[in-house]
Amino acid sequence: MCCKRKRLYLNDFFAALWQDKDPFDEAEKLAGEVFRQVKNRRTFRFETAGKAFFAKVHRGIGWREILKNVLMFKMPALGADNEFDAINLYTARGGKTMTVCAFGSRNWNPAERESFIITAELKNMPNLEEYTSNWPQRPPCPAEKIKLTRKLAVAAAIMHDNGINHRDCYLCHFMLKKPEYDLYVIDLHRAQIRKKVPRHYLIKDLAGLYFSSRDIGIGKKDIFRFLEVYFNLPLRQVLKEKSALLKAIRSAGDKLYLKEQRRKARGEKS
Repeated sequence: MCCKRKRLYLNDFFAALWQDKDPFDEAEKLAGEVFRQVKNRRTFRFETAGKAFFAKVHRGIGWREILKNVLMFKMPALGADNEFDAINLYTARGGKTMTVCAFGSRNWNPAERESFIITAELKNMPNLEEYTSNWPQRPPCPAEKIKLTRKLAVAAAIMHDNGINHRDCYLCHFMLKKPEYDLYVIDLHRAQIRKKVPRHYLIKDLAGLYFSSRDIGIGKKDIFRFLEVYFNLPLRQVLKEKSALLKAIRSAGDKLYLKEQRRKARGEKS
């Protein structure tokens, strides 16, 4: 006997739009500007009734793909559930992220799970990778760099203090809203939620931030400022009590950077 499993959330807009229709069928029919398409997931932007949205539609990845990931000591992204739960938890804890407009997930069997998540478009917001790309040529004023460093530290701390690890924690996954300088975390489809983030995944997330900021003119003072805010401790105490962790983060970040430089030398795309 196959156990059924179904989760569904529709805001007022989609509840009216899809009234008397199967939301899973309607999500599958959606089409727009595709940003990423792999075997089991389609990410795209679409418009309807004058509103713009981003959607991720997931299909079951199959037991072979699950087993392959497990053998490589990786946790596969099985659907939209993790993203939906991470968005809700992060928002509840005071973080800024995407607004979910519709979500659905069905089938207990992880290999055959179907799911989708639709979020409102974050308009007129560059990601931090784009925004800081010209900093080496045109450095920002010190006040702006300090503000963004503090905002990024707070955004990361809210995630990790509440048991969320991103798994793709790079500058490109933080959207900037001005003039408030608020940062919105995006692309949480691989996020994991626990009571406490394991050390391995904490290092992975923070190494991702360190790696992706290597070429934008970040100095020791900026890193120290980030650490003070992130750990909410005086710098002297951070450097003393977290020295082993910081060494591991730097080592992991340096490995990512070296790997990226080798990829670029071969002329490969990200």
